[in-house]
Amino acid sequence: MEFQSQRRQFFSQSAAGLGSIALASMLSADSQRALGALGTGVPGVLTELHHKPSAKRVIYLFQSGGPSQLDLFDYKPSLSAQHGQPLPDSVRNGQRLTGMSGNQAILPLAKSIFQFQQHGESGAWISELLPYTAKIADKLCIVRSMTTQAINHDPAITFFQTGSEMAGRPSIGSWMSYGLGTENENLPAFVVLVTKDKGGQPLYQRLWGSGFLQSRYQGVQLRAGAEPVLFLNDPDGVSRSQRRSMLDLSRDMDLAQREQTLDPGIDERIAQYEMAYRLQSSIPEVNNLADEPEHVLNLYGPDVKKPGSFAANCLLARRLVERGVRFVQLFHQDWDHHGGLPAGLKRECLQTDQPSAALVADLERCGLLEDTLVVWGGEFGRTNYCQGKLTDTDYGRDHHPRCFSMWMAGGGAKPGLSFGQTDELGYNVVDKPVQVHDLHATILHMLGVDHQRLTYPFQGRRFRLTDVHGVVQHEMLTS
Repeated sequence: MEFQSQRRQFFSQSAAGLGSIALASMLSADSQRALGALGTGVPGVLTELHHKPSAKRVIYLFQSGGPSQLDLFDYKPSLSAQHGQPLPDSVRNGQRLTGMSGNQAILPLAKSIFQFQQHGESGAWISELLPYTAKIADKLCIVRSMTTQAINHDPAITFFQTGSEMAGRPSIGSWMSYGLGTENENLPAFVVLVTKDKGGQPLYQRLWGSGFLQSRYQGVQLRAGAEPVLFLNDPDGVSRSQRRSMLDLSRDMDLAQREQTLDPGIDERIAQYEMAYRLQSSIPEVNNLADEPEHVLNLYGPDVKKPGSFAANCLLARRLVERGVRFVQLFHQDWDHHGGLPAGLKRECLQTDQPSAALVADLERCGLLEDTLVVWGGEFGRTNYCQGKLTDTDYGRDHHPRCFSMWMAGGGAKPGLSFGQTDELGYNVVDKPVQVHDLHATILHMLGVDHQRLTYPFQGRRFRLTDVHGVVQHEMLTS
Protein backbone atom coordinates (compact mmCIF):
# COMPACT_ATOMS: atom_id res chain seq x y z
CA MET A 1 0.00 0.00 0.00
CA GLU A 2 2.83 2.39 0.88
CA PHE A 3 4.53 1.64 -2.45
CA GLN A 4 1.33 2.35 -4.37
CA SER A 5 0.86 5.64 -2.50
CA GLN A 6 4.42 6.70 -3.29
CA ARG A 7 3.93 5.66 -6.91
CA ARG A 8 0.79 7.77 -7.25
CA GLN A 9 2.55 10.70 -5.60
CA PHE A 10 5.53 10.40 -7.95
CA PHE A 11 3.39 10.40 -11.13
CA SER A 12 1.21 13.19 -9.79
CA GLN A 13 4.17 15.43 -9.02
CA SER A 14 5.94 14.48 -12.24
CA ALA A 15 2.89 15.26 -14.32
CA ALA A 16 2.41 18.54 -12.52
CA GLY A 17 6.04 19.46 -12.99
CA LEU A 18 6.08 18.58 -16.65
CA GLY A 19 2.84 20.48 -17.09
CA SER A 20 4.39 23.57 -15.56
CA ILE A 21 7.45 23.28 -17.77
CA ALA A 22 5.25 22.91 -20.86
CA LEU A 23 3.11 25.84 -19.84
CA ALA A 24 6.09 28.03 -19.10
CA SER A 25 7.63 27.21 -22.47
CA MET A 26 4.52 28.51 -24.20
CA LEU A 27 4.79 32.08 -22.93
CA SER A 28 3.96 34.67 -25.57
CA ALA A 29 6.52 37.39 -26.21
CA ASP A 30 3.79 39.89 -27.06
CA SER A 31 2.00 39.42 -23.76
CA GLN A 32 5.10 38.94 -21.61
CA ARG A 33 4.32 35.96 -19.40
CA ALA A 34 0.97 35.29 -21.06
CA LEU A 35 0.07 31.78 -22.13
CA GLY A 36 -0.56 32.72 -25.74
CA ALA A 37 0.05 29.22 -27.05
CA LEU A 38 -2.92 27.96 -25.06
CA GLY A 39 -5.27 30.39 -26.79
CA THR A 40 -7.12 29.90 -30.05
CA GLY A 41 -4.43 31.73 -32.01
CA VAL A 42 -2.43 28.55 -32.59
CA PRO A 43 -2.44 25.60 -34.97
CA GLY A 44 -5.05 22.92 -34.33
CA VAL A 45 -4.47 19.32 -33.32
CA LEU A 46 -3.78 18.22 -36.88
CA THR A 47 -0.03 18.38 -37.35
CA GLU A 48 -0.56 18.03 -41.08
CA LEU A 49 -3.55 17.95 -43.41
CA HIS A 50 -4.81 14.64 -44.74
CA HIS A 51 -4.68 15.81 -48.35
CA LYS A 52 -4.22 18.99 -50.35
CA PRO A 53 -6.98 21.48 -49.46
CA SER A 54 -8.91 23.70 -51.84
CA ALA A 55 -10.09 25.99 -49.01
CA LYS A 56 -8.41 27.50 -45.97
CA ARG A 57 -11.44 29.05 -44.34
CA VAL A 58 -15.25 29.04 -44.33
CA ILE A 59 -17.97 31.70 -44.14
CA TYR A 60 -21.33 30.06 -43.43
CA LEU A 61 -24.40 32.24 -44.07
CA PHE A 62 -27.05 30.34 -42.11
CA GLN A 63 -30.65 31.37 -42.91
CA SER A 64 -32.55 30.25 -39.83
CA GLY A 65 -36.16 29.20 -40.29
CA GLY A 66 -36.04 27.35 -43.59
CA PRO A 67 -36.08 29.46 -46.79
CA SER A 68 -38.55 28.34 -49.45
CA GLN A 69 -36.53 26.63 -52.16
CA LEU A 70 -39.61 26.57 -54.42
CA ASP A 71 -39.71 30.36 -54.43
CA LEU A 72 -35.97 30.91 -54.72
CA PHE A 73 -33.96 28.19 -56.52
CA ASP A 74 -36.05 25.12 -57.42
CA TYR A 75 -38.19 26.17 -60.38
CA LYS A 76 -41.24 23.91 -60.80
CA PRO A 77 -43.56 24.82 -63.72
CA SER A 78 -45.63 21.70 -62.95
CA LEU A 79 -46.76 23.37 -59.74
CA SER A 80 -48.31 26.16 -61.81
CA ALA A 81 -50.18 23.64 -63.94
CA GLN A 82 -51.54 21.85 -60.84
CA HIS A 83 -52.00 24.90 -58.61
CA GLY A 84 -54.77 24.36 -56.07
CA GLN A 85 -55.09 20.62 -56.65
CA PRO A 86 -54.53 18.25 -53.70
CA LEU A 87 -51.07 16.83 -53.14
CA PRO A 88 -51.22 13.34 -54.71
CA ASP A 89 -50.92 10.46 -52.25
CA SER A 90 -48.50 8.84 -54.67
CA VAL A 91 -46.13 11.80 -54.19
CA ARG A 92 -46.43 12.10 -50.42
CA ASN A 93 -46.22 8.32 -50.06
CA GLY A 94 -47.27 8.38 -46.43
CA GLN A 95 -44.44 10.60 -45.25
CA ARG A 96 -44.92 12.41 -41.98
CA LEU A 97 -46.16 16.00 -41.74
CA THR A 98 -45.94 18.50 -38.92
CA GLY A 99 -48.89 19.08 -36.63
CA MET A 100 -49.33 22.50 -38.20
CA SER A 101 -50.65 21.21 -41.52
CA GLY A 102 -51.12 17.48 -40.92
CA ASN A 103 -54.74 17.98 -39.89
CA GLN A 104 -55.77 20.02 -42.93
CA ALA A 105 -58.66 18.49 -44.90
CA ILE A 106 -56.64 18.92 -48.11
CA LEU A 107 -53.09 19.91 -48.93
CA PRO A 108 -53.46 22.19 -51.98
CA LEU A 109 -50.42 22.51 -54.22
CA ALA A 110 -49.17 26.10 -54.32
CA LYS A 111 -47.21 27.55 -57.20
CA SER A 112 -44.69 30.31 -56.63
CA ILE A 113 -46.07 33.74 -57.51
CA PHE A 114 -42.54 34.89 -58.29
CA GLN A 115 -40.98 34.74 -61.74
CA PHE A 116 -37.94 32.59 -62.48
CA GLN A 117 -35.32 33.13 -65.18
CA GLN A 118 -32.14 31.38 -66.23
CA HIS A 119 -28.94 33.29 -65.54
CA GLY A 120 -25.34 33.23 -66.66
CA GLU A 121 -23.66 30.76 -68.97
CA SER A 122 -24.69 28.01 -66.55
CA GLY A 123 -28.38 28.78 -67.12
CA ALA A 124 -29.20 28.47 -63.41
CA TRP A 125 -32.87 29.05 -62.57
CA ILE A 126 -33.11 31.79 -59.92
CA SER A 127 -36.12 33.71 -58.63
CA GLU A 128 -36.74 37.40 -59.24
CA LEU A 129 -36.41 37.84 -55.46
CA LEU A 130 -32.63 37.34 -55.80
CA PRO A 131 -31.45 39.74 -58.52
CA TYR A 132 -27.98 40.19 -57.02
CA THR A 133 -27.47 36.48 -56.44
CA ALA A 134 -28.54 35.94 -60.06
CA LYS A 135 -25.62 38.12 -61.19
CA ILE A 136 -23.12 35.71 -59.62
CA ALA A 137 -24.90 32.56 -60.85
CA ASP A 138 -21.80 31.31 -62.64
CA LYS A 139 -19.81 31.42 -59.40
CA LEU A 140 -22.32 29.29 -57.50
CA CYS A 141 -22.66 25.59 -56.93
CA ILE A 142 -26.40 25.32 -56.26
CA VAL A 143 -27.36 22.12 -54.47
CA ARG A 144 -31.04 21.41 -55.11
CA SER A 145 -31.07 17.94 -53.56
CA MET A 146 -30.34 18.61 -49.90
CA THR A 147 -32.32 16.39 -47.53
CA THR A 148 -32.45 16.04 -43.77
CA GLN A 149 -34.20 14.00 -41.10
CA ALA A 150 -35.49 16.58 -38.63
CA ILE A 151 -38.86 18.20 -39.34
CA ASN A 152 -38.88 20.81 -36.54
CA HIS A 153 -36.59 23.77 -36.07
CA ASP A 154 -34.62 23.02 -32.92
CA PRO A 155 -33.43 19.51 -33.85
CA ALA A 156 -32.98 20.55 -37.49
CA ILE A 157 -30.78 23.54 -36.69
CA THR A 158 -28.88 21.54 -34.07
CA PHE A 159 -28.30 18.81 -36.67
CA PHE A 160 -26.87 21.27 -39.20
CA GLN A 161 -24.63 22.95 -36.65
CA THR A 162 -23.37 19.89 -34.77
CA GLY A 163 -24.08 16.77 -36.83
CA SER A 164 -26.57 15.53 -34.23
CA GLU A 165 -30.21 16.35 -33.51
CA MET A 166 -29.50 16.16 -29.78
CA ALA A 167 -27.80 19.04 -28.00
CA GLY A 168 -24.35 18.60 -26.50
CA ARG A 169 -22.10 17.90 -29.49
CA PRO A 170 -19.44 20.36 -30.69
CA SER A 171 -20.51 22.77 -33.41
CA ILE A 172 -19.03 22.61 -36.89
CA GLY A 173 -16.98 25.75 -36.24
CA SER A 174 -15.61 24.23 -33.04
CA TRP A 175 -14.49 21.14 -34.94
CA MET A 176 -12.70 23.43 -37.43
CA SER A 177 -11.05 25.35 -34.60
CA TYR A 178 -10.03 22.12 -32.86
CA GLY A 179 -8.58 20.58 -35.99
CA LEU A 180 -7.11 23.54 -37.84
CA GLY A 181 -6.66 26.43 -35.43
CA THR A 182 -6.33 30.00 -36.68
CA GLU A 183 -3.76 32.04 -38.55
CA ASN A 184 -4.01 35.05 -36.23
CA GLU A 185 -3.12 34.57 -32.56
CA ASN A 186 -4.98 37.76 -31.65
CA LEU A 187 -8.36 36.60 -32.97
CA PRO A 188 -10.46 33.51 -32.29
CA ALA A 189 -10.49 30.71 -34.82
CA PHE A 190 -14.31 30.72 -34.78
CA VAL A 191 -16.45 33.88 -34.79
CA VAL A 192 -20.25 34.19 -34.79
CA LEU A 193 -22.32 37.13 -36.08
CA VAL A 194 -26.09 37.28 -35.55
CA THR A 195 -28.26 39.78 -37.41
CA LYS A 196 -29.48 42.34 -34.89
CA ASP A 197 -33.14 42.85 -33.92
CA LYS A 198 -34.56 39.89 -35.80
CA GLY A 199 -37.55 37.79 -34.77
CA GLY A 200 -38.23 34.22 -35.79
CA GLN A 201 -37.04 31.00 -34.25
CA PRO A 202 -34.71 31.49 -31.26
CA LEU A 203 -31.00 30.90 -31.53
CA TYR A 204 -29.00 29.35 -28.69
CA GLN A 205 -25.36 29.76 -27.81
CA ARG A 206 -24.98 25.99 -27.83
CA LEU A 207 -25.32 26.20 -31.65
CA TRP A 208 -21.79 27.57 -31.68
CA GLY A 209 -20.66 25.85 -28.49
CA SER A 210 -17.74 23.47 -28.10
CA GLY A 211 -19.74 20.61 -26.58
CA PHE A 212 -17.31 18.10 -25.05
CA LEU A 213 -14.30 19.80 -26.67
CA GLN A 214 -12.32 22.28 -24.59
CA SER A 215 -13.97 25.67 -24.15
CA ARG A 216 -11.22 27.41 -26.14
CA TYR A 217 -12.82 25.99 -29.31
CA GLN A 218 -16.28 27.53 -28.86
CA GLY A 219 -17.43 30.34 -31.13
CA VAL A 220 -16.95 33.92 -29.98
CA GLN A 221 -19.99 36.06 -30.74
CA LEU A 222 -19.31 39.61 -31.89
CA ARG A 223 -22.24 41.92 -31.19
CA ALA A 224 -23.19 45.28 -32.62
CA GLY A 225 -22.58 48.30 -30.42
CA ALA A 226 -19.97 49.65 -28.05
CA GLU A 227 -19.18 46.24 -26.53
CA PRO A 228 -18.69 43.70 -29.37
CA VAL A 229 -17.70 40.97 -26.89
CA LEU A 230 -19.57 41.02 -23.58
CA PHE A 231 -17.53 41.76 -20.44
CA LEU A 232 -14.38 42.34 -22.48
CA ASN A 233 -13.75 46.00 -21.66
CA ASP A 234 -11.72 47.05 -18.63
CA PRO A 235 -13.54 48.93 -15.87
CA ASP A 236 -13.06 52.68 -15.71
CA GLY A 237 -9.75 53.57 -14.14
CA VAL A 238 -8.02 50.29 -15.00
CA SER A 239 -5.07 50.66 -17.41
CA ARG A 240 -3.70 48.06 -19.79
CA SER A 241 -0.57 47.64 -17.65
CA GLN A 242 -2.72 47.08 -14.57
CA ARG A 243 -4.78 44.51 -16.46
CA ARG A 244 -1.58 42.76 -17.58
CA SER A 245 -0.28 42.65 -14.02
CA MET A 246 -3.60 41.28 -12.77
CA LEU A 247 -3.59 38.53 -15.41
CA ASP A 248 0.00 37.62 -14.60
CA LEU A 249 -0.81 37.29 -10.90
CA SER A 250 -3.95 35.32 -11.66
CA ARG A 251 -1.99 33.03 -13.95
CA ASP A 252 0.64 32.36 -11.29
CA MET A 253 -2.06 31.38 -8.79
CA ASP A 254 -3.80 29.23 -11.38
CA LEU A 255 -0.54 27.43 -12.19
CA ALA A 256 0.05 26.76 -8.52
CA GLN A 257 -3.40 25.23 -8.28
CA ARG A 258 -2.74 23.30 -11.50
CA GLU A 259 0.32 21.66 -9.94
CA GLN A 260 -1.77 20.54 -6.98
CA THR A 261 -4.92 19.37 -8.75
CA LEU A 262 -3.77 18.49 -12.30
CA ASP A 263 -7.07 19.98 -13.46
CA PRO A 264 -6.90 20.64 -17.25
CA GLY A 265 -9.81 23.05 -16.87
CA ILE A 266 -7.36 25.51 -15.34
CA ASP A 267 -5.44 25.59 -18.62
CA GLU A 268 -8.68 26.47 -20.38
CA ARG A 269 -9.40 29.29 -17.96
CA ILE A 270 -5.93 30.76 -18.48
CA ALA A 271 -6.32 30.48 -22.25
CA GLN A 272 -9.65 32.32 -22.16
CA TYR A 273 -8.20 35.13 -20.04
CA GLU A 274 -5.31 35.60 -22.43
CA MET A 275 -7.50 35.55 -25.52
CA ALA A 276 -9.78 38.18 -23.93
CA TYR A 277 -6.73 40.35 -23.27
CA ARG A 278 -5.62 40.14 -26.89
CA LEU A 279 -9.15 40.77 -28.15
CA GLN A 280 -9.21 44.11 -26.37
CA SER A 281 -6.95 45.50 -29.07
CA SER A 282 -7.79 43.30 -32.07
CA ILE A 283 -11.60 43.56 -32.02
CA PRO A 284 -11.85 47.38 -32.20
CA GLU A 285 -9.53 47.32 -35.21
CA VAL A 286 -11.47 44.67 -37.13
CA ASN A 287 -14.77 46.42 -36.32
CA ASN A 288 -13.60 49.79 -37.58
CA LEU A 289 -14.86 50.20 -41.16
CA ALA A 290 -13.28 53.64 -41.63
CA ASP A 291 -10.61 52.19 -43.92
CA GLU A 292 -13.17 50.61 -46.28
CA PRO A 293 -13.50 52.48 -49.61
CA GLU A 294 -16.91 53.90 -50.43
CA HIS A 295 -17.25 51.69 -53.51
CA VAL A 296 -16.83 48.62 -51.32
CA LEU A 297 -19.46 49.85 -48.86
CA ASN A 298 -21.83 50.53 -51.76
CA LEU A 299 -21.31 46.97 -52.97
CA TYR A 300 -22.97 45.64 -49.82
CA GLY A 301 -25.95 47.99 -49.99
CA PRO A 302 -27.42 50.74 -47.79
CA ASP A 303 -27.65 48.61 -44.62
CA VAL A 304 -23.88 48.11 -44.43
CA LYS A 305 -23.51 51.20 -42.24
CA LYS A 306 -26.02 49.83 -39.72
CA PRO A 307 -24.06 47.85 -37.11
CA GLY A 308 -25.47 44.37 -36.66
CA SER A 309 -27.30 44.27 -39.99
CA PHE A 310 -26.76 41.28 -42.26
CA ALA A 311 -24.94 43.56 -44.70
CA ALA A 312 -22.59 44.87 -42.01
CA ASN A 313 -21.97 41.32 -40.81
CA CYS A 314 -21.11 40.14 -44.32
CA LEU A 315 -18.48 42.86 -44.65
CA LEU A 316 -17.19 42.07 -41.16
CA ALA A 317 -16.93 38.41 -42.18
CA ARG A 318 -14.62 39.36 -45.04
CA ARG A 319 -12.49 41.45 -42.69
CA LEU A 320 -12.25 38.57 -40.24
CA VAL A 321 -11.18 35.92 -42.73
CA GLU A 322 -8.58 38.17 -44.31
CA ARG A 323 -7.09 38.50 -40.81
CA GLY A 324 -6.82 34.74 -40.37
CA VAL A 325 -10.08 33.66 -38.72
CA ARG A 326 -10.79 30.08 -39.77
CA PHE A 327 -14.60 29.87 -39.53
CA VAL A 328 -17.14 32.71 -39.53
CA GLN A 329 -20.80 31.86 -38.97
CA LEU A 330 -23.55 34.36 -39.79
CA PHE A 331 -27.07 33.72 -38.51
CA HIS A 332 -30.04 35.50 -40.10
CA GLN A 333 -33.48 34.67 -38.67
CA ASP A 334 -37.14 34.92 -39.73
CA TRP A 335 -37.34 32.64 -42.79
CA ASP A 336 -40.13 30.58 -41.18
CA HIS A 337 -43.11 31.50 -43.41
CA HIS A 338 -46.09 29.34 -42.48
CA GLY A 339 -48.34 32.15 -43.70
CA GLY A 340 -47.85 35.41 -45.56
CA LEU A 341 -44.93 33.91 -47.42
CA PRO A 342 -44.82 36.33 -50.37
CA ALA A 343 -44.41 39.38 -48.15
CA GLY A 344 -42.16 37.68 -45.60
CA LEU A 345 -39.85 36.09 -48.14
CA LYS A 346 -39.52 39.34 -50.06
CA ARG A 347 -38.52 41.13 -46.85
CA GLU A 348 -35.77 38.63 -45.98
CA CYS A 349 -34.41 38.62 -49.51
CA LEU A 350 -34.19 42.41 -49.51
CA GLN A 351 -32.03 42.18 -46.40
CA THR A 352 -29.76 39.35 -47.54
CA ASP A 353 -29.59 39.10 -51.34
CA GLN A 354 -27.29 42.02 -52.10
CA PRO A 355 -24.93 41.46 -49.13
CA SER A 356 -24.58 37.73 -49.86
CA ALA A 357 -23.67 38.37 -53.49
CA ALA A 358 -21.44 41.28 -52.48
CA LEU A 359 -19.50 39.06 -50.10
CA VAL A 360 -18.68 36.62 -52.90
CA ALA A 361 -17.68 39.46 -55.24
CA ASP A 362 -15.65 41.21 -52.55
CA LEU A 363 -13.76 38.05 -51.64
CA GLU A 364 -12.91 37.64 -55.31
CA ARG A 365 -11.77 41.28 -55.47
CA CYS A 366 -9.43 40.68 -52.55
CA GLY A 367 -8.07 37.44 -54.02
CA LEU A 368 -9.66 35.40 -51.21
CA LEU A 369 -12.51 33.60 -52.97
CA GLU A 370 -10.25 30.91 -54.42
CA ASP A 371 -9.51 29.49 -50.98
CA THR A 372 -12.53 30.75 -48.99
CA LEU A 373 -15.67 28.63 -49.03
CA VAL A 374 -18.96 30.53 -48.72
CA VAL A 375 -22.03 28.44 -47.80
CA TRP A 376 -25.65 29.71 -47.89
CA GLY A 377 -28.69 27.81 -46.62
CA GLY A 378 -31.13 26.95 -43.82
CA GLU A 379 -32.07 23.90 -41.78
CA PHE A 380 -34.74 22.51 -44.16
CA GLY A 381 -37.04 23.62 -46.96
CA ARG A 382 -40.75 24.35 -47.40
CA THR A 383 -43.64 22.25 -48.64
CA ASN A 384 -45.02 22.39 -52.17
CA TYR A 385 -48.51 22.65 -50.71
CA CYS A 386 -50.10 25.55 -48.88
CA GLN A 387 -50.41 25.64 -45.13
CA GLY A 388 -53.61 27.47 -44.29
CA LYS A 389 -55.71 29.37 -46.81
CA LEU A 390 -54.52 29.54 -50.41
CA THR A 391 -55.36 32.67 -52.42
CA ASP A 392 -54.15 34.14 -55.69
CA THR A 393 -51.74 36.46 -53.89
CA ASP A 394 -50.98 34.80 -50.57
CA TYR A 395 -49.98 31.42 -49.18
CA GLY A 396 -47.81 29.76 -46.57
CA ARG A 397 -45.58 26.70 -46.65
CA ASP A 398 -44.89 24.22 -43.86
CA HIS A 399 -41.53 22.67 -42.90
CA HIS A 400 -40.19 20.21 -45.45
CA PRO A 401 -37.09 18.12 -44.73
CA ARG A 402 -37.40 15.88 -47.80
CA CYS A 403 -35.73 18.32 -50.20
CA PHE A 404 -34.38 21.87 -50.21
CA SER A 405 -31.69 24.04 -51.77
CA MET A 406 -28.38 25.52 -50.66
CA TRP A 407 -25.46 27.09 -52.48
CA MET A 408 -21.69 27.22 -52.14
CA ALA A 409 -19.13 29.48 -53.76
CA GLY A 410 -15.34 29.56 -53.82
CA GLY A 411 -12.98 27.30 -51.93
CA GLY A 412 -13.07 24.55 -54.55
CA ALA A 413 -16.84 24.34 -55.02
CA LYS A 414 -17.56 23.77 -58.71
CA PRO A 415 -18.84 27.08 -60.12
CA GLY A 416 -21.86 27.22 -62.43
CA LEU A 417 -23.14 23.82 -61.28
CA SER A 418 -26.74 22.96 -60.41
CA PHE A 419 -26.37 19.72 -58.47
CA GLY A 420 -29.13 17.18 -57.86
CA GLN A 421 -32.77 17.17 -58.78
CA THR A 422 -36.19 16.96 -57.15
CA ASP A 423 -39.38 15.52 -58.66
CA GLU A 424 -41.60 17.63 -60.91
CA LEU A 425 -43.65 18.85 -57.94
CA GLY A 426 -40.65 19.55 -55.72
CA TYR A 427 -41.52 17.08 -52.96
CA ASN A 428 -38.82 14.38 -53.09
CA VAL A 429 -35.21 14.14 -54.26
CA VAL A 430 -34.95 11.98 -57.37
CA ASP A 431 -31.27 12.42 -58.23
CA LYS A 432 -28.07 12.81 -56.17
CA PRO A 433 -29.42 13.30 -52.64
CA VAL A 434 -27.10 15.15 -50.25
CA GLN A 435 -27.51 14.42 -46.56
CA VAL A 436 -26.36 16.82 -43.85
CA HIS A 437 -23.47 14.51 -42.95
CA ASP A 438 -22.50 14.44 -46.64
CA LEU A 439 -22.34 18.24 -46.65
CA HIS A 440 -20.19 18.26 -43.52
CA ALA A 441 -17.87 15.60 -44.96
CA THR A 442 -17.52 17.61 -48.16
CA ILE A 443 -16.73 20.86 -46.34
CA LEU A 444 -14.06 19.13 -44.28
CA HIS A 445 -12.64 17.53 -47.42
CA MET A 446 -12.30 20.94 -49.04
CA LEU A 447 -10.28 22.04 -46.00
CA GLY A 448 -7.91 19.11 -46.44
CA VAL A 449 -9.45 17.02 -43.64
CA ASP A 450 -10.67 13.44 -43.83
CA HIS A 451 -13.91 13.57 -41.85
CA GLN A 452 -13.33 10.02 -40.58
CA ARG A 453 -9.97 10.95 -39.06
CA LEU A 454 -10.80 14.18 -37.22
CA THR A 455 -12.05 12.63 -33.98
CA TYR A 456 -12.17 13.24 -30.24
CA PRO A 457 -12.31 10.57 -27.50
CA PHE A 458 -15.27 11.02 -25.17
CA GLN A 459 -17.23 8.62 -22.96
CA GLY A 460 -15.54 5.54 -24.31
CA ARG A 461 -15.73 6.18 -28.04
CA ARG A 462 -14.24 8.47 -30.67
CA PHE A 463 -16.69 11.10 -31.86
CA ARG A 464 -16.55 13.05 -35.09
CA LEU A 465 -18.67 15.72 -36.77
CA THR A 466 -20.18 13.21 -39.20
CA ASP A 467 -20.78 10.55 -36.51
CA VAL A 468 -20.70 7.25 -38.46
CA HIS A 469 -22.03 8.72 -41.70
CA GLY A 470 -21.00 11.07 -44.47
CA VAL A 471 -19.91 10.70 -48.09
CA VAL A 472 -17.80 13.37 -49.78
CA GLN A 473 -19.66 14.72 -52.82
CA HIS A 474 -16.74 14.91 -55.27
CA GLU A 475 -18.99 15.93 -58.17
CA MET A 476 -19.61 19.22 -56.42
CA LEU A 477 -15.89 20.01 -56.33
CA THR A 478 -13.42 21.35 -58.85
CA SER A 479 -10.93 18.63 -57.97
